[in-house]
Amino acid sequence: MSKYDVAVIGSGPGGYVAAIRCAQLGMKTALIEKYSSLGGTCLNVGCIPSKALLDSSHHYDDAVKHFEEHGIEIPGEVKVNLEKMIERKLSVVNQTVDGIKFLMNKNNIDVFEGVGSFKDETHINIKKSDGETEVLEAKNSIIATGSKPANLPFIKLDKEKIITSTEALELKEIPEHLIVIGGGVIGLELGQVYMRLGAKVSVVEYMDSIIPTMDAALAKELTRSLKKQGMKFYVSHQVNSVERNGDEVVVKAKDKKDKEVEFKGDYCLVSVGRKPYTEGLNAEAAGVKIDDRGRVEVNARLQTSAKNIYAIGDVIKGPMLAHKASEEGTLVAEVIAGQKPHIDYNLIPGVVYTWPEVAAVGKTEEQLKEEGVKYKEGKFPMRALGRSRASGDIDGMVKILSDEATDEVLGVHMIGARVADLIAEAVTAMEFRASAEDISRMSHAHPTYAEAVKEAALAATDNRPIHS
Repeated sequence: MSKYDVAVIGSGPGGYVAAIRCAQLGMKTALIEKYSSLGGTCLNVGCIPSKALLDSSHHYDDAVKHFEEHGIEIPGEVKVNLEKMIERKLSVVNQTVDGIKFLMNKNNIDVFEGVGSFKDETHINIKKSDGETEVLEAKNSIIATGSKPANLPFIKLDKEKIITSTEALELKEIPEHLIVIGGGVIGLELGQVYMRLGAKVSVVEYMDSIIPTMDAALAKELTRSLKKQGMKFYVSHQVNSVERNGDEVVVKAKDKKDKEVEFKGDYCLVSVGRKPYTEGLNAEAAGVKIDDRGRVEVNARLQTSAKNIYAIGDVIKGPMLAHKASEEGTLVAEVIAGQKPHIDYNLIPGVVYTWPEVAAVGKTEEQLKEEGVKYKEGKFPMRALGRSRASGDIDGMVKILSDEATDEVLGVHMIGARVADLIAEAVTAMEFRASAEDISRMSHAHPTYAEAVKEAALAATDNRPIHS
């Protein structure tokens, strides 16, 4: 029987990072993954492939709609080769997965392929695809089994016409009319991919706005921008029926006036969130408690009810974000090593990779109002930037919320070109408890999108932006 200091179950961004950090700290480490491909949902059927398709479709959209205004003429008709686009996406995924394999070898981490389940607190069964079972012993274990797409109880997913995000990444044709149930990150990103390629896209959302967990100003601006691009929105609509009739899908919902509305399309993407994946883990055998929402219960050190077993990422409470899982993987490795790391969950940024991109960190304006915090607001429109006009990306804004008394930055909310990268500036500032004035006094290169952050900080400080 193989013996390890740490066994990690799941090889996603939480699991593989935890394994690497454990190995760096001198622990003999095993990584258990049920699929032949490492990287979990993020690398295989999530973050990486969806961004590959977003980038490919963005190039096509630019070629069709914007090249001419830049003085670029393409003889003949610009066409989509969806098969080639999917093929490129797969190539990006394979390169990324191969990179994880390299890192496992580099750090001398033993990888086991099979379904990991607890025999007891210190022993893990690994059931292989050939039916054989191997057992390993681990002083400590880390549960990093991730999540899977959630569904509504009355929807039967056939994975052909009524699909999840996994199938949406592998379509053989461009939908004529894609009905998206759910106005969150995944639905909007994949909806924009196929809208750019020629599909009619209708988003049906139960809440009264899209991206409902983010600042309302971002939802309003993103709605306006995506509507301009052709996406249709039906908020405050409760879906109560999804049926397939041959090649047609019929979705029925009730609006806020309780009136039934019917949508007909050739594909329906069910994008109503994700749920923790703990099936087959046999957690009870190790004394690990699962809550009523299927999440593994943990304390502040991410320790489960079994003192030598930890859990990270999508299987525990909090936003289901790859970078959150990675931070937690690092934290747990360092806790096991006897160190005292920390995570400020308020400073984990959230991003929507549509175009314009959306990014945020810290408190929303709605949260500050609810908490009774007195704050100042500074906003700056992207269209006022020379860099935005030069690239043609004029939609969006940056909004900074700072404490009325101390000027400490409490939240930063952005929508515009490349804000997924730009949000790191806000995270850095807030990690060091910067004031809006601190940011306003920093030199920002010209012309850049980042200048909007400085201008928003000026607006929050003394209401004195230079360019608006």
